[in-house]
Formats: sequence, structure tokens, C-alpha cells
Amino acid sequence: MDKLKLQTHNIVDENIKKIAELFPNCLTERLDENGNPEVAIDFDMLRQELSKDIVEGPEERYQFTWPDKRNAIRLANAPTTDTLRPCREESVDFDNTQNLYIEGDNLEVLKLLRENYLGKVKMIYIDPPYNTGNDFVYNDDFAQTAGDYVHNSGQEDEEGNRLVANTESNGRFHTDWLNMIYPRLKVAKNLLSEDGVVFISIDDNEVENLRRICNEVFGERNFYAQIVWQKRTSPDARFNLGAAHDFIIVYARNKELLKDTLNKEPLSVQRSSDYKNPDNDPRGPWASVDITGQTGHATSSQFYEITTKGGMKMRPPQGRCWALSEKTFLSLVADNRIWFGDDGNSRPRQKRFLSESEGVNAWTWWDNVAVGHNQEGTKDMKDLLGSGDLFTNPKPVRLLLRILRLATFKDSIVLDFFSGSATTAHAVMQLNAEDGGNRKFIMVQLPEATDEKSEAYKAGYKNICEIGKERIRRAGKKIVEEQEKKRMEEGLFAGSSTGSEARPLDIGFRVLKLDSSNMQDVYYSPEQFNENLLFEDNIKPDRTDEDLLFQAMIELGIELSAKIEQREIAGKTVWSVADNYIMACFDKDVNETAITEIARQHPYYFVLRDSSLATDNVADNFEQIWEEYSKDTIRKIL
Repeated sequence: MDKLKLQTHNIVDENIKKIAELFPNCLTERLDENGNPEVAIDFDMLRQELSKDIVEGPEERYQFTWPDKRNAIRLANAPTTDTLRPCREESVDFDNTQNLYIEGDNLEVLKLLRENYLGKVKMIYIDPPYNTGNDFVYNDDFAQTAGDYVHNSGQEDEEGNRLVANTESNGRFHTDWLNMIYPRLKVAKNLLSEDGVVFISIDDNEVENLRRICNEVFGERNFYAQIVWQKRTSPDARFNLGAAHDFIIVYARNKELLKDTLNKEPLSVQRSSDYKNPDNDPRGPWASVDITGQTGHATSSQFYEITTKGGMKMRPPQGRCWALSEKTFLSLVADNRIWFGDDGNSRPRQKRFLSESEGVNAWTWWDNVAVGHNQEGTKDMKDLLGSGDLFTNPKPVRLLLRILRLATFKDSIVLDFFSGSATTAHAVMQLNAEDGGNRKFIMVQLPEATDEKSEAYKAGYKNICEIGKERIRRAGKKIVEEQEKKRMEEGLFAGSSTGSEARPLDIGFRVLKLDSSNMQDVYYSPEQFNENLLFEDNIKPDRTDEDLLFQAMIELGIELSAKIEQREIAGKTVWSVADNYIMACFDKDVNETAITEIARQHPYYFVLRDSSLATDNVADNFEQIWEEYSKDTIRKIL
């Protein structure tokens, strides 16, 4: 039976394996700091393999660097021993929801999610802190080891240096921001599916550096678009030439695959109003399009004569041809898809029906009439929470709806690791209500403390996470109420059968909180050691069985929204995750009867606490029981 490692994979080791697959002759061994042999890369040999393109020394080359960049890379690659602890009392529908709300430093959380959501996230949207010279959170301390990293710290660490003013006068105005965003994007990339896409809101201060970082992390070839969003409705009175826009940078995991999966935008109300039905076509409203084309590549088959409904003979206009072949044209006439005007003798045009429209291609100018503006985002908050002053410049729901419609499928996983006021979660639930989708959201937010003088603090919200969670609760409730009202208006009463039962809307979320490992870190000098310590529990005293279960789920790579059941088997509490994919028992005095009954369930994994087995005799027979009843089950101990 193997022990759980209780830390994330070392990404450096994985990179070494990849190089070894490409260049096995570059693999070597060396002694580590303790004198033990370890696998390493022979960089001299690797340079030889890449000698055609390698650049060394002071030779000038195109590059993008800044102070501490190497440390930022090292921070992204470092494993973590942190864990996520469930918080049922702050969750909504914990046992059934597939949504997650995670509190804690997003870099450490992303490393944990990498174990479970590698290549599964279809879309990431983030609205990171803009580099405006105000208070700046996420001041990563590169001198710390992964084990010493600040856990769930909120506003500051033990030394009080968590929240710093990132002003130009500190001499690291751009450096601090770059060191914050770079490792987070580097880790987040691994979560994207092959056809995945990331949208990043940013203003003028760091847009150029953000593009350079994304070129390095995602590859310049995977740049997709730089959207201009009109965030204001009037000029900023503080400036003679004030910014009316923000940018949304779009990068693909694989640009070629993304091209095939981006959706069209639905027609706007104004555009839809252009569709009429003057001939009472049973297929509904339609708009007409020209069927003539340029003659540059035309063939002789495109210069035929047609006869209108009124009997007039007609050829293409001077310098033009028909865009359709004669055979195609005649088939459209037979299907009543050609319009000759009210008099029947006008130049023919093709009918395009609103009911058959797939929408329109998106472009990179998003005006505030179509997707909302800052004031609308504030109004969204006020409508739900009673005040628009709880959060500065929240994004409007309509902006996120545009992004979600463009980049997700109905069953996509959506990640926002700068969740803020949780607009993304609100928009996911709203879109699912509109199109019957089952998109899942993962929100990640540092529990940054609210200022004691702020409206949020006065309203009882002690940190940003409390605002976000309450918004999701109220938004979900409001969306369900609007659904019920719509059903009533359409005569579809709640609970009635419509021929196909719709999936219930998921407005719940599991709250998980970042914390240090569940395991004790106890080291004793020889004079402190005594034999009683052999029996000391290796689990921290404040940790619950469900805490241990989630740490096992993280390491064993199952989604943290997986269904969890609690059962009693032979008088012991047994946890089942995803229909016995994982079964775990953390009780003490577990006997052979309990082990046998669990083995008869044939779980893929079985997890046991190190001190759980009742006697030495049970421990001796443990493996034999599993070999007899479920030999393929992988057994792990905490």
C-alpha cells in the first residue's frame, strides 16, 4: 500500500521527461545535495542537439525580460503541499452542485487545480488588478520556499508585507505586476483544453507587457484578438483626452483548433427587426441578399438569362455576374427562396430566414450598447445586493455573456481566478438558464480584507469573497424566480411535463478554502524523542474526515465537484466519491469485516488513514483481503 505524496507534481521533473523523450542522449545522472543520485539534463549535449539555433552569451537577440523573471518561472514550477478544505456552511447545495468557489491565493490554488483539471477548462476569463499605482495585492515573496508560502492570508503575511503600494516611485512599477501575472498565466495554461481560450481584461498601463507575456506563455502564433470594449458612456471629465475603453486580450491554447469551435454571435434585437415577411412565407421573417458577384473568377455558367415571376427576361448587371449557378438558382426558385420584389419583376435576391440564422461573426469592437459599460456593472451589483458601492467597477453581466456565448459549449468548464465580484459566475448561471446549458464555473479569489471605512465593510462584508459568494446566492435565486415567472407566462407551470424533462438549473457552489497540508509537520531532536511519539497521530487535530477526503481527491486527480456520498459499513464511516471511483475510511479501529465489505465494492482507489487499522493482525491480512476481493484496487494511505 502506497502513501499519498501530499504535494502537487514537480513540473520540472515533467519537463525533464519531455526533453528525455525528444533527446534521450541528453539524459544523465548527478548527485543531489544529499549525495543521492538523481536524473538531470546534460545541457552541453542539449546545446549540441540544438546547435543550429542556439544563442549564447552577450550576443544580441530578441527577448523579453525583467528583474526576478527567473524567480517567477521557478515559483510557477515549484510544487505545493497546500490543500483545499471544504466549507459546507458557506456553500449552496454542496452535495449536488458542480460549481466551485475557492478562497485563497490563486497561484497555489491553480497548482492544486492542475492535478484535477489538466486540459479540461474550455474558457478562462480574468480581470486581474490593473497596474494603476494603487494598493497592489499578490506581492509574491520569491525568498520563500513553497512550504513557507503564505496560506490563505487575506491582506498580509506574518511580516505585514502582503499588501504593498505599487507606485512608480518604488522603482518596480512594471516588475511587481509582471512577477504577479506571469507565474499565474504559466500555470493556468495547463488547465486549458486543446481548443481552450483565455480572455484577459486590461487597460493601457500594461497591455503591451501583457501581450509580450502571453506571447511567451501561449506562443505568439496563438494570439487571437485584441478586443476594444467601450467601457464608458461619456468622456472622463478628469482628462482632456480620457480613455473610453479597456482591452480584452484573447489567446488560444491552439489557434487552429479554436477557429473551429468559436461560436457566432446571436443577432441583436435591432438586426432581427430587419427581418420581415411580406409574402407570408410559412418559414417566418426573412431578409434578402444580393445574388450578383464580381466577374474576376466567374465562369460562363454564371452569365445565364433568367425569367422573373412577372415574365421579364433579365441578365446580370453590366460588369457583374450571377453569384449562383443556374442549377442552384432554379432550385432556390422552386423552394420559394428567391424574391423578385413586390411587382415580381425586380432584380432577384435570395431570402435568408431568421429561423435559420446561425448568427453573425464577432469582431473586435464591442460597444457599450451591445455589451454594457461600467455603470451597468455597478447597477447589476446594486440590483442584487442593494448597493453599487460594494465593489469598484465590476464588469457588466452582458459583457461576460458575450464572451461565454462566443467561446463555450453547453457543458464547458469556465475558470475565473481573479473572481472579484463574481460576475463570471453570475453570467454562467444566466446563460445556462437561457439555453439549457450545464456549464460549470470555478471561481478563485483571495479573501482580501475590505477597508473598514468602505461601504462593503459597513454592510457586513469583511472580505471580497463574502461579496462574491453572496452575489452568487442572490443571482441564482433571482434567475430561478425569473425562470418560474416565464414558465407561468407561457403556461408551463413548475412540475408539469413538457415531453422532455429539462435539467435543473445548477445555482449552487461548493466553497473550498486554501490551507496548509492536513498532515503534521513535527520534527524532534534526539533528546526530545521518546517511544510514545511512535503513536502520535500524523493528522493535524483541527482537520475533519472531509478535509482528508478532499486532499485525497486532489492528489488522485478527480474533479473537486464530484459527487460525494457518506455511508456506514460494518459500523465505520466510509466515503464514496464518483460512484466508488474513490472509497475512503478515516475512522480508527477498522477491522477485517469493514475492509472486506469495502473491498467487495471494487473501488478504483481506496484511501485509509495511517492509524486506522485496528490491530497488527488486521494490518497483516490487509493486502490478502484486497487480493482476494478486489486485487485491481489501488490502495493508498495518508
